[in-house]
Amino acid sequence: MRLLVPFGTRPEIVKLAPVVRELRAVGDDVVVAATGQHHDPALTDVFHAELGVHPDIVLSPGDVAARRLGDIVGDALETVASVRPDAVLVLGDTHTVPAYCLAARNHRVPVIHLEAGMRSFNPTSVEEVNRRVAAATASLHLAPTAIARRFLLAEGVAPERVAVVGNPVLDALRAVGAARLDPAQRCGVLLTAHRATNVDDPQRLAQLVQLVHDLGTQVGHVTFPVHPRTRDSLRRHGLWDALTAAAVTVTDPVPYGEMIALVAAAAVVVTDSGGLQEEASWLGVPVVVLRRSTPRWEGVHAGSAVLAGLDAARALKAALDLTEPATRDRVAAMDCPYGDGHTAGRVARLLHDPATAALLRLDEPDFVDREPPA
Repeated sequence: MRLLVPFGTRPEIVKLAPVVRELRAVGDDVVVAATGQHHDPALTDVFHAELGVHPDIVLSPGDVAARRLGDIVGDALETVASVRPDAVLVLGDTHTVPAYCLAARNHRVPVIHLEAGMRSFNPTSVEEVNRRVAAATASLHLAPTAIARRFLLAEGVAPERVAVVGNPVLDALRAVGAARLDPAQRCGVLLTAHRATNVDDPQRLAQLVQLVHDLGTQVGHVTFPVHPRTRDSLRRHGLWDALTAAAVTVTDPVPYGEMIALVAAAAVVVTDSGGLQEEASWLGVPVVVLRRSTPRWEGVHAGSAVLAGLDAARALKAALDLTEPATRDRVAAMDCPYGDGHTAGRVARLLHDPATAALLRLDEPDFVDREPPA
C-alpha cells in the first residue's frame, strides 16, 4: 500500500514512529508528512532524530493563530493530492487529524484512524470534536482498548470496521527498553501541564503554581519540564518567579528517553497530558490527572489514575493517597490496560489482510428504488 501518515505534534511522532517502521518493514510505501502544528524544534526535530522517523514532507503553516488551522487544512488538501495515497493513516485527536480526514475524503481516499473511539464526553474539548470528525470519516477504526471499541459501537460504527489493536505508545516504550522500577526506589513528583484550560487562564495558572508548592513540601521534590506554551503564560502573568521559588526543578522539554526515565523514577505523575497517563501505566506509576474528564477511562476504572481537575487541594490529596505504600505497591503490580507493546505489528497484519481491502473501498451508494439503511 501507499500510505500517507501525517503528524504534527510530539505525541504523534512518538506513537506513529513504531507504526511507520513496521509498515515499511513489511514493504508498504509510507510517506510521512510533518504538518507543522508544533513548530518548536524542541517538540519536533529532537523527536524525529531520537525516534528515527524523519518526515518526507515538511510543511510550515503560518504563525497567525487565527489562520493556522486553515493553513493546515490547505496543506493537507495539497499533500493528499500530490502523494495520491491508497489511504491516509491518522492518529489521535490533534488538529492534524480532522484536517487530513477531510482532505482525504475530499480526494476520495479512505481514512484509517489509530487511537479510535477514545471519548472524554466533554463538549468543550476541541480534541473531542477532532475525534468525532475522525469517527465520521474513517473507514477503519483502530481502537486501543475494548472500552474505546464499545464507545464506537454505541455511536453506530459497524463492528467489522473496528479492531482493538492497543496503543502504539507502548511499542515506543518497549523499543527504548522502558522497565518498571521497584516502587520503594521511586521518589518525588513528575509534573507536566500544557492544556489551554489549565495554563492560559491566570487564576488556574496560579492554582498550578500553588499545587507545585504543596507537592514539593508534602509529597516530594517536583520535576517540571515546562512546555513552551506554559512557560510563556507563566512569564506573561508574572508567575514565573513564584514557580521557581518552590521545591521544584524546572527544565525545558526533554528528549523522549529522558522523559520516560523521569516517569519511571517518580513516586507519582501529576499531569494534564493524555500520553503520560498511558506511559505511567506501563511503568506502574500512579497518575493524578489535572482534568475533570479523560478519554483514558481504563486507568481511572483500575484506580491507578485519579481525576482531580485543577483543584490544588484535591490534586494534593490524590497524590498523597496514591503514594501510600499499599496503593503504590498495588498500582506497581497492575497490568497496563492500554496494550502490550505490539500494536504496530497488529496494524501491519490488519492492513495486509485481504478482508481489509473491502473495508477501505469507497463506493457511492445506489438508493434508486431502494430504502436507505434504518
